[in-house]
Amino acid sequence: MSGGVMGSFSIWHWLVVLLLVVLVFGTKKLKGVGTDLGEAVKGFKKGVREGEPEQTSTDDASVKRIGGADAQSAPSGSRQHPPPA
Repeated sequence: MSGGVMGSFSIWHWLVVLLLVVLVFGTKKLKGVGTDLGEAVKGFKKGVREGEPEQTSTDDASVKRIGGADAQSAPSGSRQHPPPA
């Protein structure tokens, strides 16, 4: 590496590293690691998705209270206001 910054490798360096990794671990083990990693990511995404409906349902409920049937059922002139303190 003449004049290169430490850590900046060319594509050829990465290809050699990939070849060495395949030779050391073999393709079956790498495939298994990739499958396990993919399942872990899917499980994480599923967990995040399962947590979201609770927040979304409270958001939907607040929207219904604000702009839902309660506000629309009362005529515009007969809205009840809280008594003065």
